[in-house]
Amino acid sequence: MRVLSDEDVSAVLDLDALLESTRDALIDQFRGRVVRPDRPHYPIGAGLHGDDPIGTGLVMPAYIKGSPYAVTKLATVHEDNPDRGLPTVHATIAVTDAETGQPMAYMDGQQITNARTGCIGGVAADAFTEGELTVGVLGAGTQARWQTRAIAAACSVERVRIYSPSASRDRCAADLRDESIDAVAVDSPTAAVAGADVVVTATTSTEPTFDGDDLAGDALVVAIGAFTPEMRELDNRTVERASALYADVPDEAAETGDIPPEYADALEPLGSALTSEKRDRSASRGRSEGIVVVKSVGTAALDAAAAAIVFEAARDADVGQTISL
Repeated sequence: MRVLSDEDVSAVLDLDALLESTRDALIDQFRGRVVRPDRPHYPIGAGLHGDDPIGTGLVMPAYIKGSPYAVTKLATVHEDNPDRGLPTVHATIAVTDAETGQPMAYMDGQQITNARTGCIGGVAADAFTEGELTVGVLGAGTQARWQTRAIAAACSVERVRIYSPSASRDRCAADLRDESIDAVAVDSPTAAVAGADVVVTATTSTEPTFDGDDLAGDALVVAIGAFTPEMRELDNRTVERASALYADVPDEAAETGDIPPEYADALEPLGSALTSEKRDRSASRGRSEGIVVVKSVGTAALDAAAAAIVFEAARDADVGQTISL
């Protein structure tokens, strides 16, 4: 099997290819072509430093019908890790031959997770916006960077406004400018959101991150941080104002703090908006009428699609180490 480090993954990761694979995987999921067992997540670390857990573990298996590979990701989320100088999310991914069951690859999954999650924002912006975009980002961590990169790869971005309550907003904006993205740090959520074509929330917040009344009337909101009932980035006003609500996994998105219970049935699969049957993208791609909310909790289908691309690119370029188990 081929073992890929984070450096190996970085050497072969292609954001344009991941954007396309993300779109295709969301469509496959909508069409029922994805085998994706329920994603268990469980508290970990209780008893190490007291009775409370200190992190969350997740297991995310998936198979896209017709693919030569089945993929399983193991991930952890530790919100205090930045204080330790560590990433909030760690992940590893196993790639298995779908025909024989043989292990094909084991790879660091952190960058794949970050990139494929960022691509949700890129795919959504490509589908629901047009023209030169102003992007407002709430959050200044790794995912804020990847969302911005993916949107800039998929669309024409004029300006990015980054808000976080700490000095991390300045570092995030500087990093993006180093990648030729015109990003500035701003000193309030309103300054990030007001007049923005796309608003991204990429935080671990348990309280709304901005006032929904600050949104432009045709804004796209991409909310990717909250994945439990206790976590919340959107206020009720944002959801009330939306003309359309989409999610990568509607049933799971409805269980987060972002979606009021009375709006759970209004969530549609994001893949339904990307299919050629519903949307002739070459003819009708453009700015949406009214506010569109895209809520993401993450789906293993995206890991399966992304890991297959990375594995094949690494195999073709002979990147990584080949070992015998």
